[in-house]
Amino acid sequence: SIAVMQALEEAMKKAEADPSVKAVTICGENGKFSAGADIRGFSSPSTQSFSLSTLVSLIESSQKPVVAAIEGIALGGGLEVALGCHYRVAHVKARMGLPEVTLGLIPGAEGTQRLPRLIGVPAALDMITTGKHISAAEALKLGLVDEVVEENTVEAAISLANKV
Repeated sequence: SIAVMQALEEAMKKAEADPSVKAVTICGENGKFSAGADIRGFSSPSTQSFSLSTLVSLIESSQKPVVAAIEGIALGGGLEVALGCHYRVAHVKARMGLPEVTLGLIPGAEGTQRLPRLIGVPAALDMITTGKHISAAEALKLGLVDEVVEENTVEAAISLANKV
């Protein structure tokens, strides 16, 4: 939702400005990273002045390491947020994908550029054009995630953030 995106933007700006913050971990709630954007909100006036692409670029340009803690699902705009992070840790049961094509849309927050840079053009084209979801194990094999864990994903992401 626009409220979540705005809160994430505000938190990123606050973390970037705070010299005591050395790294940032982004996680979802209730065992899910993010199911992506609510398409019903695409045409609302509040989304006209705020873009997910701008938020993802803000995350990507952070001078501090940003680690995504992916639990459950990271789909569509949720995966695009994770792609903007410098590192990604996924729970073994996590699933990731860009399913927008199944609705007749293409990923709109530069996922079509970031994903191929990260995993290569053939694998990225397959994900983008089919909308298929991949497992954490496959994401690790492709280089989409840096680590897969069976236990607490947030703690593992914080540990990675502290290391880097």
